[in-house]
Amino acid sequence: MTRTEPELQQMARDHLWMHFARQSVMTEGPGVPIIVKGDGHHIWDAQGKKYFDGLAGLFVVNAGHGRQRLAQAAANQAETLAFFPLWSYAHPAAIELADRIGSLAPGDLNHVFFSTGGGEAVETAFKLAKQYFKLVGKPLKHKVISRAIAYHGTPQGALAITGLPGMKAMFEPVTPGGFRVPNTNYYRAAEAGFAGGTEEEFGVWAADRIEEMIVFEGPETVAAVFLEPVQNSGGCFPPPPGYFQRVREICDRHDVLLVSDEVICAFGRLGTYFGADAYGYQPDMITFAKAVTSGYAPLGGTIVSDRIYEPFAHGQASFAHGYTFGGHPVSAAVALENLDLFEEEGLLENVRENSPVFRSTLERLLDLPIVGDVRGDGYFFGIELVKDTATRETFNEDESERLLRGFLSQALYEAGLYCRADDRGDPVIQLAPPLTIGPAEFDEIEQILRGVLTEAWSRL
Repeated sequence: MTRTEPELQQMARDHLWMHFARQSVMTEGPGVPIIVKGDGHHIWDAQGKKYFDGLAGLFVVNAGHGRQRLAQAAANQAETLAFFPLWSYAHPAAIELADRIGSLAPGDLNHVFFSTGGGEAVETAFKLAKQYFKLVGKPLKHKVISRAIAYHGTPQGALAITGLPGMKAMFEPVTPGGFRVPNTNYYRAAEAGFAGGTEEEFGVWAADRIEEMIVFEGPETVAAVFLEPVQNSGGCFPPPPGYFQRVREICDRHDVLLVSDEVICAFGRLGTYFGADAYGYQPDMITFAKAVTSGYAPLGGTIVSDRIYEPFAHGQASFAHGYTFGGHPVSAAVALENLDLFEEEGLLENVRENSPVFRSTLERLLDLPIVGDVRGDGYFFGIELVKDTATRETFNEDESERLLRGFLSQALYEAGLYCRADDRGDPVIQLAPPLTIGPAEFDEIEQILRGVLTEAWSRL
């Protein structure tokens, strides 16, 4: 039975609770966009209107929509073995996928603990870091350090690592032990306390703030540092050259684990399978989710080094942690097919070749008085909006509310571009399209953005 758009809207009003959304949009407003179809880098709503998916769903659909072979891989696996848990048992799909990911991951990251999403993967890494240090005789090591404005998930443990106070206030007290350091927003470096200098010098300064926090809290109490290769929240902060190498040295000096949170950055977003490879550093753990299946089935995981795994490999030690659907057979089969597709079509090479073109296309928008900064890497960019490009003055809370929620989000959507207008920090527009697109599509994105941002400035 095919429902009409009004019928679906009424059902949503009566029963559906949206994620990260104001329910008043449904209860007091006209309703929500209902997406019914995807093909390539386009999506369609229930009214038949076509949109450019400039966010790959939510940094997820890296291979693009409508991939029949991924749907068929799911169906084939479901016919053979639809479900079995990894609780003291295993199945071929999870075994083969763990082997595949272990072969792709950098260095000695050889062991994969599956979950169903990114927040669970971060939660896993947090708990694993604490138990690891207890097993090796350093039981006081339980604190974790992350960066300001960084998002690392919403489970209670992951929420302690998330660096967004407004996202935690409603749920306090959260799990204790989370501490924050400055992020790598070079555009706003002076506001973070950096006295000035080159981007490389800023990277040293930002990394040294991590060591400062470790020493202040006591190295004997700090278990791990959680960092995204390119920080998402706040609008795509790439690392300055040498930043991660210095962080690695600091972590080694104080026996602190380095966790690379790659829920967004893994599986092609930066033109490599893992962001750690893009920037040449060796983490102790990598968290992943989203694009490992290109969103065709839910899957996440935590990749663990030989060193962290070793205490669990002997005797009666076990990691008392797990998820019913972690490493689901159908999801694992889809992931294996998705990785085959990446290789056959050269999607990572496509990102590496075209990323500079994407950047230069978006940088054309810097001639607009509302655009202050274009930053990012791979197929992952943020455009920061300002009131004054000369002074870098940003918008106040009321202005940001009117600009982003009152105009931009809806205007971009009506203009045919699904992307993200975000104010978890300074106002930005985020872009993370499928990895299949190229220069022609970059121009299309730029033209839509130019028209909407020009109108936004005239309204201001």
